[in-house]
Amino acid sequence: MKTIYIVLMFAAAFLALYEQSLAKPNMLIMVIAIVAFMLGLMRLMSKVPSKHNDHEEGRDEEI
Repeated sequence: MKTIYIVLMFAAAFLALYEQSLAKPNMLIMVIAIVAFMLGLMRLMSKVPSKHNDHEEGRDEEI
């Protein structure tokens, strides 16, 4: 599933950059591509644990 998100993110980024290079870019396509890229990035980053969660939990126990 992770590889699907990565491929879709690269495709959306390429589409947005390609559309931007045209003489008359279609803003709707660019916005949709950017939103797809951000949603894919959000999905990928939701599975990465934060480095600071352990430190915050330890501080709560000390107080």
